[in-house]
Amino acid sequence: MASRAARKALAGRDVALENFARGEQLVREHPIFAPLLAHAGVVRATGNLCPPDGWVVVTQGGALHVHPTRRGEPAEWAYVLAHSLLHLGFGHFRAGRRPKEWTAACDLFIARFLADLKFGRPPGDMGDLPPAGSRNEERLYQELCEHGLGETFQALGTAGPRAGDMVWGPEQPGRYGLPFDWQTCFGHGLAQAVAAAVDVAGGLTPGAGQQRSNGQRARAWFIDHYPLLGALAASFEIVEDPQVCSSLGISVAAVDAQAREIYLNPAAGLDDAECRFVMAHEMLHAALRHDSRTQGRDPFLWNISCDYVINAWLVEMQVGHVPQVGGLHDATLKGESAEAIYDRLVTDMRRFRKLSTLRGVGIGDILVPGTPDWWNHGAGADLDDFYRRALSQGLLWHQEQGRGYLPAGLIEEIRALSYPPIPWDVELARWFDDQFVPLERRRSYARPSRRQAATPAIPRPSWVLPLAATVGRTFGVVLDTSGSMDRRLLAQALGAIASYSIARDVLGVRVVFCDAATYDQGYLAPEAIADCVRVQGRGGTVLQPAIDLLEQAEDFPKDGPLLIITDGACDRLRIRRTHAFLIPENRHLPFVAVGPVFRMRL
Repeated sequence: MASRAARKALAGRDVALENFARGEQLVREHPIFAPLLAHAGVVRATGNLCPPDGWVVVTQGGALHVHPTRRGEPAEWAYVLAHSLLHLGFGHFRAGRRPKEWTAACDLFIARFLADLKFGRPPGDMGDLPPAGSRNEERLYQELCEHGLGETFQALGTAGPRAGDMVWGPEQPGRYGLPFDWQTCFGHGLAQAVAAAVDVAGGLTPGAGQQRSNGQRARAWFIDHYPLLGALAASFEIVEDPQVCSSLGISVAAVDAQAREIYLNPAAGLDDAECRFVMAHEMLHAALRHDSRTQGRDPFLWNISCDYVINAWLVEMQVGHVPQVGGLHDATLKGESAEAIYDRLVTDMRRFRKLSTLRGVGIGDILVPGTPDWWNHGAGADLDDFYRRALSQGLLWHQEQGRGYLPAGLIEEIRALSYPPIPWDVELARWFDDQFVPLERRRSYARPSRRQAATPAIPRPSWVLPLAATVGRTFGVVLDTSGSMDRRLLAQALGAIASYSIARDVLGVRVVFCDAATYDQGYLAPEAIADCVRVQGRGGTVLQPAIDLLEQAEDFPKDGPLLIITDGACDRLRIRRTHAFLIPENRHLPFVAVGPVFRMRL
């Protein structure tokens, strides 16, 4: 039975895919090839550019087209992937050369490089390459042009695994639509490999030498030269372990605001200016608490919106250079808030989900561990206070020392952190004040009040409201009673509405319960809303019929405002009159709201 189960499990595995993944991982863990692979795109799909008898071909834009079904050992896959990446790193896409001879010369040179490096194992069908000696590509190319390719290369042909593995054509953009300097990236990887080898030869752990990394130099620069972010930079731990970044899926950088850690992937090949930009980007994510301001929005699209805002500020402030990978910047969005940009992005979610942050394509660079509301408990309050004080003090030092230009939007965000947010019930009370002007009471003898015991013969006038002013003083409430609505939220919302209505002399409220059907309760006294209303429904969520009922009702004022209470799990609504939404905290409407949105907190 055990052998049968083992055979069944083995039959369900894709051995070819597993070997390819292990070979790719070997390349990803090597300091020379990791930066190149981080910026290249691997295409292993049927119908790609790889010929039937090939292993992999590489394009000028940095796309590696891998044979989708070929079987090979991990060492063989590591060899052919490294071979293709070195075509990019050595800058072999040069115009004005004979393709066969030039490709053969480049293959000979790369084969010698990999043999000296002792990396991977060349596949058996690639044949034995002639020794390249100490000659470079140019000398090898001249010799092949003069003496011919010989039997070794003629037998392979242009579609073989070695000759023809470079796809020629016009200059193409890189993986993310931007030009990329592959040779500089390769140089960074080579320098990291040499530094690691020197550390090992000296008996040290790789990376433990005296030379500081890019992240450490960037942090020192902020501490010494940029007071606004100096306190933040000093408090963050910089994690520059390529294996840790690979396990977290971080291609360039990410931030963990709770742990106060910034992850920088050395394989990204950032220079000092790009590293400063990336570090400032991640520190502002954490300091402005973008993780806690999601409010029920799509986390990735919210991350993208914040990226656009932060990158625009950093470009204005001239802090480093925008990296070529994940640097989202659009000059047309300058001056807009993250909330406004998010409202634009949700109109075409399928398109914008393909964007790349500094962490990678389709994933955000804000790491939020634990529960979605971890920042509301325990250490979250301490973190809020820490980031608030660090940014406020940094802003004061920056302005006192005149260290440089700061965008007005960033200054507003920092100053807003110094003031606690207005409670939702206070905001709702202000909305009621805007809709219902306080009435001026007057004394009237129409209904005399009780007479004083000292002067029982003297009638006393009572305070009354003018009857004309109370006519039409009402509003409509559309209450979502679907099963997803929390009963405590319903009770809290109805209690707040009742108390504000009584305080503002609203004599009656038109209430409509709505889930899968509409339940018109008619006009209710404010006291009855809190005490005597029996909620019906608890089914699905369809709110538009309730809106239409109130807008078309002949006994409801044409200018009467509407208050919609829902949890956000509803369809797009069409409302043609003054309105507001009351939704739970950490929820978001699936459309751009025209009226104000108040968020209840239990």
